[in-house]
Amino acid sequence: MIINNVKLVLEEQIVAGSLEIRDGLIRSFADTPSQLPQALDGQGGWLLPGLIELHTDNLDKFFTPRPNVDWPAHSAMSSHDALMVASGITTVLDAVAIGDVRDGGHRLENLQKMIDAVIRSQQAGVNRAEHRLHLRCELPNANTLSLFEQLMDRPGVSLVSLMDHSPGQRQFASREKYREYYQGKYHLSDQQMSEFEHEQIQLSERWSTPNREAIAAHCRARRIALASHDDATAEHVAESRALGSVIAEFPTTEAAAQASHQQGLQVLMGAPNIVRGGSHSGNVAAHHLAALGVLDILSSDYYPASLLDAAFRLSADERNSLNLPQAVQRITRNPARALGLQDRGLIAEGLRADLVLARPHAEHIYVQNVWRQGKQVF
Repeated sequence: MIINNVKLVLEEQIVAGSLEIRDGLIRSFADTPSQLPQALDGQGGWLLPGLIELHTDNLDKFFTPRPNVDWPAHSAMSSHDALMVASGITTVLDAVAIGDVRDGGHRLENLQKMIDAVIRSQQAGVNRAEHRLHLRCELPNANTLSLFEQLMDRPGVSLVSLMDHSPGQRQFASREKYREYYQGKYHLSDQQMSEFEHEQIQLSERWSTPNREAIAAHCRARRIALASHDDATAEHVAESRALGSVIAEFPTTEAAAQASHQQGLQVLMGAPNIVRGGSHSGNVAAHHLAALGVLDILSSDYYPASLLDAAFRLSADERNSLNLPQAVQRITRNPARALGLQDRGLIAEGLRADLVLARPHAEHIYVQNVWRQGKQVF
């Protein structure tokens, strides 16, 4: 198959030309149009590598579309998968929470169903995108380690993140922001919120450190990529680096992002942060880290379509020096390399033909077609 008349977004430049796919791989590309009549006309659109998503909890929304509504697993997985490819995402790490911050939370109840759905659909070959697993470990919980040990050898586990959402630190250094978030999320009265806050502090003091060290050791032994989460200080970063982390997920301060970048951790921020112009939690803005040169990876987090949108917004933002190929690396090459995936993330000969054809309309970029391993999936 030949895709003709496109702007190829390569690693370091943009080239107007054509690309040939054979046996699921990129065979060649050229800075000239193809003369073959059967070539697909890209009509001058952007041809990018397939997007790579490391952290999305989008699957949750389909398993529990409304409170107290459990949706059939096959339907939930299929709908989630369709939204991923419609957003240009060809490799996705579905994030599932281990040790919810509130016992009885729907994430914990759906944990095994979601993991089974990801694994079975991927093994059956019915997914359009390639789905892997990201285990998000909420450390201040007595059951977190045992749950992790039950899941760490399941197929497709590619990333583990270590989280502590207890009040007074990291994402919730502001106790006021903590109360605002969890009272809104769980509809707690002031008295219930006070009891919940006290309980989370006690759990963190008891379980966070031993769980962090044990889970990190399991990841090192299995060569599973490890991510820190919500680091706020240089001390947090030093601890994460010592444990073997390769990704710094959502550092909450400029100091933590700078320290992570300097110590070789790939700094991951939310693409919605770019689209919205700042953090919904009041933490450091992703566009500010881009201007400092310490933003390495973007994740769509809770809104899949934000990934492509954010890359184009970054390249047009005069506050940083990123051109379009460099911005696109934050959603393709860099996340692939963080996971050790050398077969994707770039338009290059011999790599997987995971591709996105995107076209501008007014001030927006739309996904027109998507291919995974040379097969059109959207």
